Amino acid sequence: MTKPRELVFQALEFRGPDRAPRDLWLLPWAENHFPDWVRRIQADFPNDILNAKGCLKRPLRTKGEQYEVGTYTDEWGCSFTNLERGYIGQVKEPLVLGENWEDLDKVRVPEEHLSIDLARVAELVRGTDRFVLANEYVPRPFERLQFLRGTERLMLDLAMRPPGLREAIRKVHDFDMQVLEAWAGTDVDGLMIMDDWGSQNDLLIRPKLWEELFLPLYRDYVSVARRHGKKLFMHSDGNVLRILPRLVELGIDALNLQLFCMDFAELARFRGKVTFWGEIDRQHILPEGTLDDVDEAVLKVKENLWQNGGCVAQCEFGPGARPENVYRVFEAWDRLARGLP
Repeated sequence: MTKPRELVFQALEFRGPDRAPRDLWLLPWAENHFPDWVRRIQADFPNDILNAKGCLKRPLRTKGEQYEVGTYTDEWGCSFTNLERGYIGQVKEPLVLGENWEDLDKVRVPEEHLSIDLARVAELVRGTDRFVLANEYVPRPFERLQFLRGTERLMLDLAMRPPGLREAIRKVHDFDMQVLEAWAGTDVDGLMIMDDWGSQNDLLIRPKLWEELFLPLYRDYVSVARRHGKKLFMHSDGNVLRILPRLVELGIDALNLQLFCMDFAELARFRGKVTFWGEIDRQHILPEGTLDDVDEAVLKVKENLWQNGGCVAQCEFGPGARPENVYRVFEAWDRLARGLP
C-alpha cells in the first residue's frame, strides 16, 4: 500500500496514485456539535496531509480565544469580534485609520513566527508517513491588508491609491517572505498561502488591478518554494476563474477552490496542469444535499478534473454541514478508487 506522503506527491505530479489523497478541514464548530461523527470520520478516513503547527520557540502575542464568543486579538494586533462559538469573527475596528496609512508604523509584525524550532519540525516530519504542510503562518496579503485597514476602506484605497498603500503592501509582503523562507528551510514537504479573491460570481477587484498589485507577490512565493524544492498549496474562496490561468501559469501545485461556484467546463481546461485540492460544495450540498447529491458531486469532480492524479479528496466540516454528508464525501472517493458505482 502506498504511504500517504508518496500518495500526495503522486497526485501533485500526476503519477497515477491508487486513490485521491484525503484532507478533512475540521472547524471547531463540528467538534462542538458532532464529536462522535468527527471521531468516526477520522478513524475511517484518516488524513494523508498533516499540518505542521505548534513548532515555534516563542509564544505568539494573542489575546482571547479565536473561536469563542467575544473579542480575539491576533498576533498582528487585529481584533476580531465573534458572535457565535465555533466561528471566526470579523474585524470591526481596524488598526490603521490614517487617510494615507500614515499610522502604519504602529503595526507590529509578529516576529515570533520566525522562531521556528527546526529540531521539532524535523522530528515531526521523521515521525509521520503523511505529507507535512507548513501552515503555522500562512501568507495572505490581501486579507491581512483588510484586517489592518477594514475591507471597505481598503477597497477605496485600491481605487484611490493613497501614498501609503504600496508601503503597506511592502511591509506585509516583506514579513511574509521572511516567514516563508524560514519554513522553506525546514524539512516540511509543502508550503501554504491563501487569499479569498472571489465573490459568488466574480472577482472582488478588477483582474488588471490584481495583476499589478498582487500577482508579483505570489510570483515571489512560488520562487521561494521552487528554490527549496517544496510544493506550494493555495486556498481562495469564491469565483476566481478570471485569475485562475495566471495562478496555474505561476506554478502553484495545488489550489483549494470553491469549485461549485464556477463552470466545470472552464475548470476542466486546467486538468493535468494543477492539482485541485478540493472542495465539495459547502454552500448547498454539504448542508442540504442528499447522499446521492454528494455522490454526484464527487463524481463530477473526478470526471472533470482527475488526470492520473490532480485531485485531493478534501472538504470542510464547518457550520451547517451534515456529518453524514461529510462522511459520504470520503466514502464516495474511495468507492471510485475501487471502481465501484
